[in-house]
Amino acid sequence: MTATKGFVVPAGGGKHLDMTAPGRFAALKLVGHETNESIMLFEETVPVGTKSLFHLHRDSDEVAWVLAGEITFKIGEDVTVGGPGTCAFFPRNVPHAWKNTGSETGRVLFLYTPASAGGYVEELLERPGPMNDDERNKLRERYRWEVVGPNPL
Repeated sequence: MTATKGFVVPAGGGKHLDMTAPGRFAALKLVGHETNESIMLFEETVPVGTKSLFHLHRDSDEVAWVLAGEITFKIGEDVTVGGPGTCAFFPRNVPHAWKNTGSETGRVLFLYTPASAGGYVEELLERPGPMNDDERNKLRERYRWEVVGPNPL
């Protein structure tokens, strides 16, 4: 599909994904096939202590914008703590991780460009039920995510 017309996703709109941990979910606002694979964007609600994988993306850059809460980011060797309004850039091929280190539930807007790495999150939406580790690893491999170790935060 070639995006030839803009569109608006209203507040509360998008596709909703249960991230399998209590209180953790994502609202997919822009998905790759709707943006001609230009970008993929979602808002994630992250309870206190929620953390990402320590990983990198081979084909996409990633941006995280903190909407609420306190998020600690590790990008390469650098560690930074940020609250609402903080924006983090994760270049492709650079290991990164994040964790909600605050005392309240956080909300973070994530964007992938091009959209390819976001296909991992999009496909989670389409899969019925939980996945085993092997299935999850194959899915990451398909979207060129590489786990580089446990989250150090």
